[in-house]
Amino acid sequence: MSNTSPRPAFGSAIYYRDPFAALDWLEKAFGFQRQFVVTSPDGKLGHSEMRFGDGYVMICGGWPGMPYTSPAEVEGKNTQSVHVQLKSGLDAHCERARAAGAKIIREPADQFYGDRVYAACDPEGHVWSFGETVREVTREEAEQASGLKIDGWV
Repeated sequence: MSNTSPRPAFGSAIYYRDPFAALDWLEKAFGFQRQFVVTSPDGKLGHSEMRFGDGYVMICGGWPGMPYTSPAEVEGKNTQSVHVQLKSGLDAHCERARAAGAKIIREPADQFYGDRVYAACDPEGHVWSFGETVREVTREEAEQASGLKIDGWV
């Protein structure tokens, strides 16, 4: 690809039964923005990318012979989730997602490490979590609050 849309070091690809509906829903519920959408002559989604802040995610449909699938096709099982770090407005973001039909599986709550976090399932069952740093916490404070030993705190 050209350098007209530089990407972060890595992103995630999420597979949907109905990727066009996912593109619409992710815009409405989470505020993602379509950046790049490729459609085949027969109307199938070839590739797409959505931006949020300085990150991106690829929204994909299934292709014959590919081992990827939506949780909707495997009894709702998930082997991954995507986390998005917000700069501000976590509670309003959660309400926007809820209003768009997201199933909130973890209500917004402050965490011992200084973030406020919520988690939601999209219409096909993918789990998305969102966080916002609400206070600075030292490693020692986090260890004391959690009872856990934490290595690699930067």
